[in-house]
Amino acid sequence: MTTVTTTVTTVAPAAKADAQAESREVQQYLTFMLTGETYAIGILRIKEIIEYGQLTEVPNMPSFIRGVINLRGAVVPVVDLTARFNKGSTALTRRTCIVIIEVINAEEQQVIGVMVDAVNEVLEIAPGEIEPAPSFGARIRADFIAGMGKVDGRFIILLDVDKVLSVDELAQLPQP
Repeated sequence: MTTVTTTVTTVAPAAKADAQAESREVQQYLTFMLTGETYAIGILRIKEIIEYGQLTEVPNMPSFIRGVINLRGAVVPVVDLTARFNKGSTALTRRTCIVIIEVINAEEQQVIGVMVDAVNEVLEIAPGEIEPAPSFGARIRADFIAGMGKVDGRFIILLDVDKVLSVDELAQLPQP
């Protein structure tokens, strides 16, 4: 008769330590321009960047929702970030593009496109180079800002995409 011994190993503490170590590591951000200012979103939230075009307008939507696009058979709403920040609307140029982002709301993933003036580059920013969001003086709502990244002596506004593109908040807005 053979005896089998089973060893149970708990991985939760190790996984938690790995997650904490990851949060202390350098993070990558996609930087882009909106009305002359540089903004950034964590690269892990970015699905792809596509050329601006073929938007279908949807009636009775807030002014910052430009319409929807067909992304490989899926209907994806497109938000004009400039209009979302109450700074007018994005002027279309040859560098205007749509950044496809995954947003998490109520444990569900939603894919949303955001119009930007131009995509710049992917930057690495160490956690020690990120300041907390300012409580005043920002040109956009403070809850939209995850932090201020310091890169080469200038600040880059790091956006909290779950707040900026909150599906619940967007649905509650009054229709024009």
